Amino acid sequence: MPAFPYLRLQLMVFALVSAAFTNIYLAQPVLPMVQAQFGIDIAGVSWAVSAVILGMALANLPFGLLVDRWPIQPIILVGGLMVAGAGLVCALTDSFPVLIAARFVQGLFIPALTTSIAAYLGKTLPIEKLSVVMGSYVAATVLGGLGGRLMGGWLFPADDWRYAFMATAILTVLTTVIAVVGLPKPSNAGPHVKSTLSYGQLLAQWPLVRYFICAAGSFAVFSSVFNYLPFRLADAPFGWSTEATTTLYLVYIMGIFMAPLAGRWSVRFGSRATLVAGSLVLLLALLLLQLASLIAVVVGLTAVCAGFFCVHAAAVGALNRSLSSGHGRANALYVLFYYVGGWLGISLNGLLYQHWGWSGVIGLSLLLVLIPLTVGLTERRHPA
Repeated sequence: MPAFPYLRLQLMVFALVSAAFTNIYLAQPVLPMVQAQFGIDIAGVSWAVSAVILGMALANLPFGLLVDRWPIQPIILVGGLMVAGAGLVCALTDSFPVLIAARFVQGLFIPALTTSIAAYLGKTLPIEKLSVVMGSYVAATVLGGLGGRLMGGWLFPADDWRYAFMATAILTVLTTVIAVVGLPKPSNAGPHVKSTLSYGQLLAQWPLVRYFICAAGSFAVFSSVFNYLPFRLADAPFGWSTEATTTLYLVYIMGIFMAPLAGRWSVRFGSRATLVAGSLVLLLALLLLQLASLIAVVVGLTAVCAGFFCVHAAAVGALNRSLSSGHGRANALYVLFYYVGGWLGISLNGLLYQHWGWSGVIGLSLLLVLIPLTVGLTERRHPA
């Protein structure tokens, strides 16, 4: 890669990835309003979020392969325009099936802005610069997730949730154009290591698969709690408005600090101890969220973020330390399990919420937390 201002590259990556992730959770805080306007049940309206996550899960691996065969600029351009165009469809349609189809299309093309840029950085940057720029990438995923929630339920009035889709579409187009014009063409200077392991060979190794399952289980809990919290707080005894509920999402910013901190803990104390600690924090958080107390909800939601990012950082670190080759494909599989877990968690908990309310969501989430907890305890006896 020719001489290039890395700060400028960090800013472009940060802007593009933040805009992409803003699209994912845009509908989450206004789900009760969307449900009322379209006249559908809770399980149905949950697809306004889970359709995006399903699309991302399906498209993650294909885009990871595409970036090895095509220049990054046309991939980002097509992806950004498709995400923005589908967002405008969401803003304008009066048909809920069309809304869900457009959200699914957004999910299919968001990896063009996220997975593709991560792969591009991995094959373009020298190793000493890669971790620095990827730090901007991780921070952008957190800020984008928070920004989408604030955009949907706070920046614009809940009744005007369609304007949030329009604003996010414009933001996506702007950051896409900046990236297409500004990103340098890759050279052979980066760490170009070819994988010797296929996806099938990776999936045949249980020591690796257990980390994939950790990703699925922990993200299923995290995404479900944030997805159905607006319904919980809109009901008695809370009776909160959309704007008030959205304010609680500010605890999500903890991820910017918690993810690197958990990574350091994992190195210092071991991934096993960090997995167990994060899982126990998640269990305590879910029990707190079951209480009809504002203090319990605030503390519980904060603890959900802390526990989730602990598990996430420990699982990713343990996965990569277990590998001698195939890092790229192994991490792609991790992301695939991660988003499939989120989609399944939201979909199943939608049905449970419909029949058993918030207690159903907490009940399934408590069971799902046993996955990373069991992996952590097992790791103590059988280290990878």
